[in-house]
This record gives sequence, structure tokens and C-alpha cells, in this order.
Amino acid sequence: MFNILIVDDNENTRRLTKTVLEQNGYKAYTAIDGLDGLDKLDRVHVDLIILDVMMPNMDGYEFAKTLRDNDWNIPILMVTAKENVSDKKEGFRAGTDDYMVKPVDDEEMLLHIAALLRRSKIANEHNLNIGDTVLDYDALTVTRDGASIELPKKEFLLLFKLLSYKNKIFTRRQLMDELWDMDSDTDERTVDVHINRLRDKFKNNPDFQIVTIRGLGYKATY
Repeated sequence: MFNILIVDDNENTRRLTKTVLEQNGYKAYTAIDGLDGLDKLDRVHVDLIILDVMMPNMDGYEFAKTLRDNDWNIPILMVTAKENVSDKKEGFRAGTDDYMVKPVDDEEMLLHIAALLRRSKIANEHNLNIGDTVLDYDALTVTRDGASIELPKKEFLLLFKLLSYKNKIFTRRQLMDELWDMDSDTDERTVDVHINRLRDKFKNNPDFQIVTIRGLGYKATY
């Protein structure tokens, strides 16, 4: 059973989220703000954090940054009413792994949680297996039938991201925000260039395919 910590200053939100999680097989703990969340982390093992932003004493941004500055790699799903692009950027800079805007759909939230937990498991093992293809996170290599290709870091991380979430559509902006410096002047079309390079390198690999979703972005199928 996975343990999830809900950090939110709204009592109703904490109670409802806890109920949804426990009805779906998770063990849920709650904290009223970032300071309380840090205290909970000292006392219980947590696999994932659902984090609000606007809280007293220590807000969500500061809480996430504190964890990352101290090498805590727990997946963080930031769930907040703050929906501006600048708010999302601040969340990712602070160290969140995913971002949802309130009000959230319970089923969608559960899908985000499952994907983050799967990704965390993959990252901890540092390998991702897709059919007969193995992605080695440490070596930045993709291996199939004994033949390995070492990829540039950005290409590898892009491929690893897409393959970690089967059939999930990522916009160019989402991929840029996570894999490139958000303060850089790099154009979103840089993603297209990297996608084309990956397609060229793995055009004969039958285990997966990178699909363009017209007007939206990309997804991986396998």
C-alpha cells in the first residue's frame, strides 16, 4: 500500500481527498501547512505528496523547495486554485512533479497519482522496459537485442518522459517547462527537432512509436 500525504489548510479538502484516496487503496495522512507537513515526514514514510500552494506559515512553494534542497525526491502533485502560467512555472521551479488546477476531477487526480508513483518507481530503479527495449537512466542508453544507443541527455529525458506515460499527450509547452530551462529563450519548436531525431534513430524499433497529436503535442504508444 502506498502512503500519501495531503498538505492543505482547508479542512474540507483534506477530508474529501483523504476519503477518495482511501477508497482507492491508498493510506492517507494529512497536514495543515508546510511546517506540519515536514513534521509528518519525520514520523511516517510517504510515497507521494498532494500539495496546496496558498497556506499559512509555510506555503506550497517553500515546502517543495525545502524538500528538494534537502534531497527529498518524493513525487509532488501540486493541486491549487492558482492557474496562471507564471504560477505553474513557480511550482515547477520549486520542485513539483505535476500540477493540477482546482477544482479537480477525482478520477483524473487518481490517474495523475498512479502515473507519478509509476514514474517514481522507474526512476528509483533507473530502468524502463518497453517490450524488448530497455532505457538505462544512469547511462542514458537505449538497448534492444544487445545493441545500445547512447543518447544526448535532452533526447534521452524526452524519450524517457514520453515512454513513462503510455498514451498520455504532452504539449510542447509541458515538455519545455520540464526538460528545458524555463527562463531560456529556447523556442518550443526545439521539441520538434528532438522528436524528429528520436524518430529517425528508432524508426526500426517495433516496441514503441512517438505519435504527433495535431494541434496539441506528442504521445508514445506501445
